[in-house]
Amino acid sequence: MHPTNPKLILPGGAGFLGQLLADWFTERGWNVVILTRRPASDRPGIHYLQWDGETLGPWTDELEGAEAVVNLAGRSVNCRYHYRNRRTMLNSRLNSTRVLGDAVRACRTPPRVWLNSSTATIYKHSFDQPMDEDGEIAATPAAKDEFSVEIATRWERAFEDAVTPNTRKAALRTAMVLADVPGTVYCVLRRLARLGLGGSMGSGEQYVSWLHHVDFCRAVEWLINRDDVAGAVNLAAPEPVTNREMMRIFRRTFGVPIGLPATEWMLEMGAFLMRTETELVIKSRRVVPGRLLEAGFEFEYSHFDAAIRELAGVRDTQPAVCA
Repeated sequence: MHPTNPKLILPGGAGFLGQLLADWFTERGWNVVILTRRPASDRPGIHYLQWDGETLGPWTDELEGAEAVVNLAGRSVNCRYHYRNRRTMLNSRLNSTRVLGDAVRACRTPPRVWLNSSTATIYKHSFDQPMDEDGEIAATPAAKDEFSVEIATRWERAFEDAVTPNTRKAALRTAMVLADVPGTVYCVLRRLARLGLGGSMGSGEQYVSWLHHVDFCRAVEWLINRDDVAGAVNLAAPEPVTNREMMRIFRRTFGVPIGLPATEWMLEMGAFLMRTETELVIKSRRVVPGRLLEAGFEFEYSHFDAAIRELAGVRDTQPAVCA
């Protein structure tokens, strides 16, 4: 059982996923502390605290007696992978994980559980083989994912190396999370579909692993409560879809009959203009939540169609067309 008003620490929690979790847990009576480089004004149940993600400081006091830590720190991968960004992406993940390990180890009453972000991108580019937690970890030149796999493996190694004998640890290999929040992938794909640009991307055969934001929050809460689950855990819906099917569902949901496809050279041009990388689109991530399903977790949104319809506010009893 949790103590009354348990405390959740969210390093790097000022972003999209952190705000989802902060709202979810405060609605359930938790006190949330967000560690961030740029603290905002406190909200009911949510306290923002300065940290740099690299060094110990006054923020470590908040870990004493906390129920859980969910580390979300790390520079966004939605950028160009030039040297400076690569260095920042890697260091922000490794340094924050290492300093959290030092802080947890030094606690007199350490957090009961530490969940650390990882990524579903850690698995090999795969079209025919679903990847559960025993899936192959490897880079594939065609997917242009060598650096991403390197980040993921070094990130998880830093987490494993943290010596915290009184704190259970689990690495969250999270797929893309879908929510109607400006700037997130759902809103980007919705806009493309509405503009008639929602065709398949590249071959269209690459798999997309995804997770509805409600199931993301539910899974994190479930993992905090399950004392028997540790190690790597895939946070992804059980039914990944191909890119072609994903975009077909977007077009159907928003009542757009056609969607212009994008060839790989077009994706390269678009990625350059948008200051991002094509790997985020062309890599086939056929990731499935083996450990969650085996342990009895039940998804509210197992199918992509149902997830998109819910986000779009389309009732199941009505045809999937926009007003």
